[in-house]
Amino acid sequence: MAGRRGRRSTDDDAKPAKLDRSTLRKAARIFRYLRPHRLAFGVGLLLLFGNSLLSLAFPALMGDLVDAGRDGTVMQEGLFDRDNIDSVAVLLLVVFALQAVLGFARIYLFSHVTENALMQVRRDTYRHLLTLPMAFFATRRVGELNSRISADVALLQDTFTTTLAELVRQTIIIAVGLVLLTALSPGLTLTMLAVVPVVAIVGVVFGRFIRKLSREVQDRIADTNVVVDETLQAIQSVKAFANEAWEAMRYDRSVTAARDLALKGARWRGAFVSFIILCLFGGMVLVIWRGVLLKEEGVLSTGELVTFIMYSVFIGASIGSIPELVTTILKGIGATERLMDIQDEVGEHIVVDGAKELLPLKGRIAFDRVSFHYASRPDVPVLRQVSFAAEPGERVALVGPSGAGKSTIASLVLRFYDPMQGVIRIDDRPAGDYPLSALRDRMAIVPQEVLLFGGSIRENIAYGRPGATDAAIEEAARKANADGFIRAFPEGYATLVGERGVQLSGGQRQRIAIARAILKDPAILILDEATSALDTESERQVQEALDALMKGRTSLVIAHRLSTVRNADRILVLDHGTIVQSGPHDELIADTEGLYHSLSRTQLEATT
Repeated sequence: MAGRRGRRSTDDDAKPAKLDRSTLRKAARIFRYLRPHRLAFGVGLLLLFGNSLLSLAFPALMGDLVDAGRDGTVMQEGLFDRDNIDSVAVLLLVVFALQAVLGFARIYLFSHVTENALMQVRRDTYRHLLTLPMAFFATRRVGELNSRISADVALLQDTFTTTLAELVRQTIIIAVGLVLLTALSPGLTLTMLAVVPVVAIVGVVFGRFIRKLSREVQDRIADTNVVVDETLQAIQSVKAFANEAWEAMRYDRSVTAARDLALKGARWRGAFVSFIILCLFGGMVLVIWRGVLLKEEGVLSTGELVTFIMYSVFIGASIGSIPELVTTILKGIGATERLMDIQDEVGEHIVVDGAKELLPLKGRIAFDRVSFHYASRPDVPVLRQVSFAAEPGERVALVGPSGAGKSTIASLVLRFYDPMQGVIRIDDRPAGDYPLSALRDRMAIVPQEVLLFGGSIRENIAYGRPGATDAAIEEAARKANADGFIRAFPEGYATLVGERGVQLSGGQRQRIAIARAILKDPAILILDEATSALDTESERQVQEALDALMKGRTSLVIAHRLSTVRNADRILVLDHGTIVQSGPHDELIADTEGLYHSLSRTQLEATT
């Protein structure tokens, strides 16, 4: 349920950022990743500037080509004489060739800088995610975090590789083009500028409205994806309840709403394009009409009129592209802000690089008046003044009704959370004094729901001690009663377990998890309902493996089924966050007024 409290990850994440000083300051931090490549980035900008200026030479040369061709002059005054039609044609070819070379070099340099910078962004963000505490993941959805590393970084990739360069290029074309137009014909420039602002303003207004519609369409499409995701993840429940028709209807309703909204957007986009075409060609007709009048007056030549019209088209196209480019850059700023938000989260002191320190722990655990509540529910205490000690090698069972605080104790031992009050000591030393990575490296947990990675059985067992030899892995599997069923597979230890281990049964997954814990050789072992979901035969095999695993280790055994904790050295009975009973099974079961006896009788009645 914690994931449901997190913000839904949809295409809303692609909304442009709202610019303020803190947003810009945070987004500017992305440029530290460009700093190691500043020389290549600077050269790329120079190439971009040169490429943009060369593109503005094209209209001028086209005008010269028109004027040079009027009297049929051919190769009379040298190769680069702009009154010579052949010379102008050669100059055009030279300009195109230079543009091609500069364009290739600029794109490669920007891509080189961007890919290296974003590789480091991905690394830093992912490594920081690994160090964040469990409280962070309790309020975030996996899809949202995955989107930060994939979709947001991809958006930055487009921004730095293409969009930023295009914005600079179009800005140069507009600025230099207006200067050239003014120098060519101030009067005709004023005529052109009387049309362009109107088209630009209407284009911005229309563009905002259409982008809003597009975001709504994206939201609807995201809703359809949610339906698909939920249905396929719970396909077993869908089929068990024969609700295929209900899910089909739910999906139909969602895609129909998305289609209707998309068609509405298509109508407005069509109207927008039609308006732009009308204004663009209407404005062009006005400029040409005015230019022809000036030509007849002898103010402009035919070539100069062609040059002016082409410059006007260039500038109009550049102005029209600016709003979309700015919007994309604002989205990039928003993506940067979200990535920086993750990097600003306070992480645990985790060792990601380098070898972890090997702690020589004996395994004594002591809780001294520990109280705890989750940050998301400060008004609901989970543990109240809990005190107990587990000696090295002792098996201590934690039992009690749901919500009593059993799993919370395990989480506190692993230091997924820190207590609000009191102290937890490991080997008579506060747990917070140990390096966190080194402390957890001396612990292992076998949970009720075992999550296996999508690789081979060998890789999943080796997760307990990466780099372990094949002999050590197979020995751990034998001790976990797993070697037999593993070798029965055609590919043995190389068998792929599938996503989350779906190719294996529950009992097989549990024994893989036990083999992983055996390979790790922890000083402190936590068993969290490790056999509660198994059938009788699987439970017997897993229990035998667990008995072997617990020998010589301090073990905290969390269990609902009391039959699995009879052999514990000591049983702690929890109720509403406090320890209400403590002792061995025989002593607790003899207390007919105690909670343990009541739980045992209830379970016995439930099985008869």
